[in-house]
Amino acid sequence: MFDIVPLKGGLDNVEGFFCGGVSVGLKSEGRNDVAFIRTSKPALVGAVFTSNKFQAAPIKHFKRYGETFLTNFILINSKNANAMTGEQGINDIDDIFSSLPLPTVNPVMSSTGVIGCRLNKSKIVKAFELFDFEGKDSDAAARAIMTTDRFKKEICLRVDLKEGGSFHIAAIAKGAGMICPSLATMLCFIATDALTPQDEIINLLNEAAEESFNAISVDGDTSTNDTLMLISSGKSGVWHKEAFTQALKLLTKEISLLIVKDGEGSKKVVAFEVKNAVTLQDAKSAAKALSNSLLVKTALFGEDPNWGRIASTIGASGVICDEERLYIKYDDVLVYSPSQKEMSAEIESLAARVMKKESFKITCDLGAGDKSYTAYGCDLGHEYVSINADYRS
Repeated sequence: MFDIVPLKGGLDNVEGFFCGGVSVGLKSEGRNDVAFIRTSKPALVGAVFTSNKFQAAPIKHFKRYGETFLTNFILINSKNANAMTGEQGINDIDDIFSSLPLPTVNPVMSSTGVIGCRLNKSKIVKAFELFDFEGKDSDAAARAIMTTDRFKKEICLRVDLKEGGSFHIAAIAKGAGMICPSLATMLCFIATDALTPQDEIINLLNEAAEESFNAISVDGDTSTNDTLMLISSGKSGVWHKEAFTQALKLLTKEISLLIVKDGEGSKKVVAFEVKNAVTLQDAKSAAKALSNSLLVKTALFGEDPNWGRIASTIGASGVICDEERLYIKYDDVLVYSPSQKEMSAEIESLAARVMKKESFKITCDLGAGDKSYTAYGCDLGHEYVSINADYRS
C-alpha cells in the first residue's frame, strides 16, 4: 500500500517549510543558538507537553491559542528555558514577536536551557536581522536548539503511496539530559506536508509519543519544557491515515532513541522489555522502573551482569510478580529462571559479553499475564555528574 523511504536532511525536504539557525551570543564560541521554522501559509499545529506542574512560559503562551490552531512561525532559543519566570516570561515572548519583520499568524515560541532566568530579548531579537527567512537550512536549525547534546538530531522520511502521490514527514529534536518525558529537557518539532485532518493531530501525537518519547529515560527527570510539536502545511494534498500513522511512529521512535543514545555521558542504549504482565500498566511500570533505576544504570556503566538489580527493581515497582515465575534474559542469554537462580561461570561470561555491547535488550518475563511494554534507557557515568554540576557555566 505504501513505502517509507529515509531521506538525507530534515525539515528542508518538506514542502511549504523554511527554517534556519543563527548565533546571537547566547552560547559561546559562535555556536547557533536561535532557530526558526516558518511556513509559506498558515499551517495546522498541535502539541503535547510535559506533565511537570511548573510548565514554562512558552508552553503557557502556546496554550492561549487553544489545543490546535494555525500558525506560520515558530521561534526556538537555547541556553534559557524561560521557565519559572511568571507572567513576565509570557510578556517577554509577546515583546519579542512584536519585533518580527514579517507578518505572522499566532507565532509560537519554544525555549530550552537554564530555569529561572528572563530571556535576553535584545539578543534574541537580533536573530531577526540574521535569519534568511526564505532559506531551508535544517542543519543550522537542528544545531541551534542543542544544549548539552553531543550531536544534532534530524530525520526525514518520504512516504510513497502505491496508488500514487507522496508526502514527507521530518523532525529536528534536542535532548540529552533531564529526560523522562511524560506526555511528550527535550524538544521535538515535526513538519509534514501531508494533508493532516485537524481532529486527528493530537490523538496521533499522543499515540506516537506513548511508544517513543514516553518510553525513554536518561536520568528520570521530567523537564518544565518538554514539547512534542507537529506542524502540517498540507502542501502535498495527500492524506493516508495508516501510512501517516506508521511513518509518524517510526520517526518518533528513531529520534527518541537518538536522545537516549546522546544521554549525557552515556555509552549504551538498552531496551527494557517486560513481558507477560497482568496489566499493561504493570508492564509499563516495571519497564520504566528499570529504565529509571540509578542502580541499574550504574550496573550498565560498569558492564556488570548483576541480575539482582533487575529483579530488585521489578519487585519494588509495585507490579504483580513472583520470583518462581520470573525469567530474565540479556539478549538471548538466560541469566535467571526459577530453576536457574545462580549464574554459572559460563553464563556470567556470556552475559558480560552482552553488557559490553553499545546496545542490547534486557527481557523480563513476569509469567503472570499477557501484557508487554518496552522502555528505553542508557547507562549513567561520571560524565553525567560533571556536565550537570557545571550546567550554568
